[in-house]
Amino acid sequence: MTDWFARYAQGETPWDRHSSGHALDRAVREWQIQPCRVLDVGCGTGDNAIRLARQGFEVTAFDLVPRAIDLALEKSRSLALDVEFRVADFRRLTPEEPFPFVFDSGLYHCVRRELLRDWLAFLERVTQPESLWLTLTGNANEPRAVDQGPPRVRASELCAELEPLFELIELRETRFEATDDREGWHPLAWSALLRRRAAR
Repeated sequence: MTDWFARYAQGETPWDRHSSGHALDRAVREWQIQPCRVLDVGCGTGDNAIRLARQGFEVTAFDLVPRAIDLALEKSRSLALDVEFRVADFRRLTPEEPFPFVFDSGLYHCVRRELLRDWLAFLERVTQPESLWLTLTGNANEPRAVDQGPPRVRASELCAELEPLFELIELRETRFEATDDREGWHPLAWSALLRRRAAR
């Protein structure tokens, strides 16, 4: 497993040099997701949580790494935005009530190989029937070597792993857009919007 604490301590955070905000904005706009309570999962330094708060969402966001949350809090306070940032491990996070909308840019594709059962149990805790989950993942159609860019998922794997709990509404190819001039490419990604199935 990746040592996220060490990566932040050493400044080795390439995910901070790519943005998924364009895909988030598109999904919210095209699917007319109205402002509501939203959980930003593995929020990093808070850019997407802040983006959602600016659009009127009531945002709770968490990350495993205290350094990431410190930076996120600095950003939100400088903009006078009210975002509830927490340091938390998804395996132990149990909200008081489920969220109608969950957003994840990159955590699913990082944990799915070793912690898929824990991940699905987490999603079951934080959602309810009809809740929406938007996830941005690395895309196995990316032609570059597998050691470049984020972990990758095949469309068939995503459906097989998530369909028992969720209905796939949309699966669209997109890219993680570079926000740093040092990044000369935009890794291929999936934007997947899913809806929690009714309890059987």
